[in-house]
Amino acid sequence: MKSDLFDQSNLRVNSQERFALQNDHMLRVGLGPDVLATKGAMVAYTGQVQFHHEKSGSMAKLAKKIVTSEDVSLMRVSGQGEVYFASDAGYVFLLELENEGISTNFRNLLAFDASLTWDINRTKGAGIMTGGFFNTTVGGTGTVAVSSVGKPVVLDCSQQPVYVDPNSTVCWSASLSPGVHNSMNMSSMLRGGSGEAIQYVFHGAGFVVVQAYEWTPVSTGR
Repeated sequence: MKSDLFDQSNLRVNSQERFALQNDHMLRVGLGPDVLATKGAMVAYTGQVQFHHEKSGSMAKLAKKIVTSEDVSLMRVSGQGEVYFASDAGYVFLLELENEGISTNFRNLLAFDASLTWDINRTKGAGIMTGGFFNTTVGGTGTVAVSSVGKPVVLDCSQQPVYVDPNSTVCWSASLSPGVHNSMNMSSMLRGGSGEAIQYVFHGAGFVVVQAYEWTPVSTGR
């Protein structure tokens, strides 16, 4: 059969890396050690692979899942073979952690080494005005795959304060403590506002990643 579908760029990418990008929108992971991935992220696999619901691991973590908007639903992927992951054709990028951590929106989390620790944490320094004030923290030494809606931008926070929309924020260095900045003035408020009143502000040694999309805030019903 002849078809543009079989162009070399669409065939399996040869890589010895455990976590490898098949293309801009798809991740391939070679199993051996287990992987944790968000439920529904698997699109294909080869070999002998098992998928199991990942328990929260503690009553405290389970309680935080129940009372916050961070509904982190993970599956443990184990066995021998290769697994392909994707999320709504989002751009996938890899973060290699070395005894450090990132704080990420659960809707951007794709997969990570099962040896890494994870938890749901209140966003340090940010008050309840922001709506999305809980994030998922992943830490340790290993690889994390995160997806973004549209190509992301990585902003260095060490030189000057960086202001970002909370609903466009993909992840940031866990060592950073975002503050909350209110850019609304009384005159603008009386005219109906700009729709961009509240921002996270980051300043320190680290980075923040922003996507070209704003998530709709999730209500916790409180």
